[in-house]
Amino acid sequence: MIKEKRGSYELELFDLLPLPPELIVDGSIIDSLRLVDSIKELIRKAKIKTKDVALSVSGHSSVIVKMITLPEMTEEELEESIKFEAEQYVPFDINDVNIDFQIIGPRAEPGQMDVILVAVKRDVVNEYITVVQEAGLNPVIVDVDIFAMENMYEVNYEIEPERNIALIDVGASSIKMNILKGGVPSFTRETPIGTSILTESLQREFNIPFEVAERLLKGEAVEGVSDDDALSVIIASSEDIFNEISRSLDYYRTSMAGDDVAEIILCGGGALIKGFADNLSDRVRTEVKIVDPFQNIAISKKLDEAYIRDLAPLAAVSVGLALRRLGDR
Repeated sequence: MIKEKRGSYELELFDLLPLPPELIVDGSIIDSLRLVDSIKELIRKAKIKTKDVALSVSGHSSVIVKMITLPEMTEEELEESIKFEAEQYVPFDINDVNIDFQIIGPRAEPGQMDVILVAVKRDVVNEYITVVQEAGLNPVIVDVDIFAMENMYEVNYEIEPERNIALIDVGASSIKMNILKGGVPSFTRETPIGTSILTESLQREFNIPFEVAERLLKGEAVEGVSDDDALSVIIASSEDIFNEISRSLDYYRTSMAGDDVAEIILCGGGALIKGFADNLSDRVRTEVKIVDPFQNIAISKKLDEAYIRDLAPLAAVSVGLALRRLGDR
């Protein structure tokens, strides 16, 4: 929970609870009962009193984000025509999705403008809302992960008009990318591959259970496995992730007529893996920095700052959501 005080921000409440990987797959809830129980456990653990919450969704097969070009019109005019405009870009029945948009601004061509179109399967949104309500909370904002990351970035980093920054969240089951040009989204992509392939490689190589492999991934010592052996497996099995990020960046450069990315801000669990950021930087030949979602947000003295700093890269999306307010666009 983040409070705004006289133009500055303070983190007043922070906690997390790891979820078993089988509860949510590609953004879709597989076991809602266990997920409700997990949320209730986190509410008890963190002593959460607030009922109103912001949540976000993701999933390459259920969330569509497109940068489209339309004739210039007002927001009110687009509100009326967006369903018709969206039909040609959304590969689902238009009546089965929730649609939103944001006008980015005029293009160089007269009479044209750039618009971000977002479409999310309605049943996926309803699944999340139902789970949150059954856990005793009141969902007031539903966002998309990649835009929550952007919200976090705007508060914590200086936006340079001519500098392209890639926000990349490498999680257990997905890579989410949002490339900002002067602070404005110019390219987004979500890919269903993540650090779970590293965990699985460690499990196979050393014949160890999931929980022990996760400890190795975090750089913890495990009896019978040397640090060097674990690191070589992690680096080798990271290649698919690096290739996917490299392909996305290459596609961006091509589609944007040679525009390049000056810097990558790495978020998510991938940022906690020893050597991952440096190896990614070498692989894509771009500077990689690990995200600090509390750079411009004070941490309350009541909280364990060391614990929060250790887990900070995992909080990029959560911070972006906590900064949202009712009525935001």
